[in-house]
Amino acid sequence: MTAIILQARLDSSRLPGKALLPLGEKPMIFRVMEALNFIPADLRILACSVDSFSAFSPLASEADFKIFAGPKDDVLERFSRVIRSFSIDRVIRATGDNPFVFADAAAALNAEAMAINADYSVYYGIPTGAGIESVSAAAMLRAGNEAVSSHDREHVCPYLYAHPELYNLHRPLAPLRWQSPDIRLTVDTQEDYDRSKELYAALKDKPQKHHGTAIIKIYKNIFTEAV
Repeated sequence: MTAIILQARLDSSRLPGKALLPLGEKPMIFRVMEALNFIPADLRILACSVDSFSAFSPLASEADFKIFAGPKDDVLERFSRVIRSFSIDRVIRATGDNPFVFADAAAALNAEAMAINADYSVYYGIPTGAGIESVSAAAMLRAGNEAVSSHDREHVCPYLYAHPELYNLHRPLAPLRWQSPDIRLTVDTQEDYDRSKELYAALKDKPQKHHGTAIIKIYKNIFTEAV
């Protein structure tokens, strides 16, 4: 079973409460789930911190995501508990500050990862905030058992790609159509959020609004001075 696991929490030091800030009349975390719904998967789960559960629960239900609450800072343990609870074989890992995930690129990467039985996969060269990670559930559980540093446990995947002797890593340069490493799509600051509102407004009525090429084209049309 392949599951999209979206990690999210309410508090943010640089942009407080960003998950619930409006993006096109819905909270940003809903827009993230909306984008992830375009990626093929058997199951979709919002894995949040315990103190975020009540705020996120109705939004997860509306987006057709299950919701699971776990440790706030030990996010690797949170993922491990989700994997065990739902008997997951492969994880598509996403984060709550990326409302413009390239759904087509995510599907392609995950298909590649499954075809070669990669433990960890990610595309390089795509915009910051456009990608996902495809991870074998068994590999992630092993990391959960072995990783000890707070950095590895908070950020989930560093232990895997720091140990190529233990894991089958697949980290190719993305196909050219999705390459734009100079573009920033993640939302981590007020400036990011202001830009995201303008981009979302330009994309919302486009039939291919979750395709990487469409997002890149419209971003460049709007923010030419930034690229």
